[in-house]
This record gives sequence, structure tokens and C-alpha cells, in this order.
Amino acid sequence: MEKLKWSKQIFGSKLEIMQGDEQIGKIDWENMLSSKAQAIIKGRYFTLNREFFLSKLEIFDGNSMALLATVMVNVFNPRSDVVINGKRFELEVKNFWQSRWSWKYNGAEIITFNSHEFVSKDKGTIELATPMNEEVEILILLGLFVRNQFILFILLLLAVLFFVIV
Repeated sequence: MEKLKWSKQIFGSKLEIMQGDEQIGKIDWENMLSSKAQAIIKGRYFTLNREFFLSKLEIFDGNSMALLATVMVNVFNPRSDVVINGKRFELEVKNFWQSRWSWKYNGAEIITFNSHEFVSKDKGTIELATPMNEEVEILILLGLFVRNQFILFILLLLAVLFFVIV
């Protein structure tokens, strides 16, 4: 089982994906609250986009701008599906705090994400139970993009609660 690491500053706009000491990927948002991001993994470029209220996330080929996958996310439903190259993958969020989530194929976990920190830096691991290929690269980026959107939603919710209480 291959293990990758990822890290992102909570209030930052850059996420890194590491394999050992080598950076193999990154996601760059225009700013912390941006709905668009540019990504690269293993030398391939991608564009990520989300609708305003987090429901629809899309990933495009960075060169041809061809739509590669769309996932509909509901913060109150821990499961979502995406079809890539005719194969159906299922995203499952394992807990409310979004610290463990995975992609499944035919019921088996193929990519598992874990988050280890939340205070000033969000970081964690990605465990691959399948070889790296185009679909896995897309799923890794989508999984981390989904995570970022959930964190933004939680921060927004906390800010609203703070202003309601104050």
C-alpha cells in the first residue's frame, strides 16, 4: 500500500501532495474562498471548479478543458458518486469532522484520506490500495478538493454562529 502526504494552511490557498520528500502534486486556489483552483499531479494539469453552495464539484483537463468528472456533494449526506471513464466510484465521509474519508470502487476502499491537524495547518495522509493511474490522480484531487470545501463550510458556519452569539 502506497502512502502519500498532503498539507494545507487553513487560511492559505495552496495544498501540497508529497510522496516521500518529493512533491508530486499541488492545488492552488485563487484565494482562500475561491471556487476555482488549478492543480497538477504527476505532471498532468487540471482545473477544479465548484458551484456557489458546494453542491457540484467539477474537474477538467487543464490543457483541453474537457470535463473529466462531476461529483455532487451534500454536507448532510456522507456518500457521493462520480463516474470516470465509465467506472462508478463512491466517496464516503467517515465522520462528521471530515477527518477520514475514502473513495471506493465495487465496494472496496481504493483511496483513504486521513486528516491529522486542524488548528493552524490541515495535513494528513493518503493511502492507496491501487496503483496510481489517471483515475486515481483525478480521485485524489477531487478528494482533497471536497475536503477543502467542507472545511470552508465549517469555518463559515462557525463564523455565522460567532456573529449570532455576539
